[in-house]
Amino acid sequence: MAHYLIIFVVAVFVNNIVLSQFLGICPFLGVSKRMDTAIGMSGAVAFVMTIATIVTFILQKCLLEPLGLGFMQTIAFILVIAFLVQLVEIVLKKISPSLYQALGVFLPLITTNCTILGVAIMVIQKNFTLLESVVFAISTAIGFGLALVLFAGIREQLSFVKVPKSMEGIPSALIAAGILAMAFMGFSGIVKI
Repeated sequence: MAHYLIIFVVAVFVNNIVLSQFLGICPFLGVSKRMDTAIGMSGAVAFVMTIATIVTFILQKCLLEPLGLGFMQTIAFILVIAFLVQLVEIVLKKISPSLYQALGVFLPLITTNCTILGVAIMVIQKNFTLLESVVFAISTAIGFGLALVLFAGIREQLSFVKVPKSMEGIPSALIAAGILAMAFMGFSGIVKI
C-alpha cells in the first residue's frame, strides 16, 4: 500500500506532468481561462489517460512484446488514444453539450496531448505492473487536473488585476505558470519511484 501512495505523491506533486515534465502545455495554456472548462478538460483527460493506459499496457504485454513488434508501440498507442478520444467526444456531445461546446477544439486535441501518450509509454519504460500503471495514470491525471485548475483560478484572478498593456493575456499567464512550476519544484527530491 505504501508503494502505491509513493507513486501517487510522486505523480501528483513531485513529477507533475505539466509543471515538472512540461508535457501537455497546449491544453494547460489553452483551456485554463475559465474554471469550468479546466475542470471539464481535467475529467476528460483523466478518463482517456486511465483507459488508454490500461488498453495500451495490455496491448504491449499481450501483443506487441510477444510478437516482437515493440517498434510499433508509438503508432499502436496513438491509434488507441485517437479511438478513445473519439469515444469521449461522442459521449460528451450527448451528455453535456455545453461542456462539449466549451472545450471546443481542445477536445480533439486530447488525441495529440502528449501527456496521454507520455504516460502510456512511461508505464512501459518504468516496467510497472498493471495495477501500478493504473495508479500512476490516475495520479498523473489528478496532477494534470490540479495544475490546470490551480492555473485556471490564477488566470481568473488575473483578469481582475490591472496589469501593464504589454503584459496582458499570455505574457502574464506564462509568468504565473512559471511561478506555479517553481512552487511545485519545492516538492522535488522528497521521494522517487
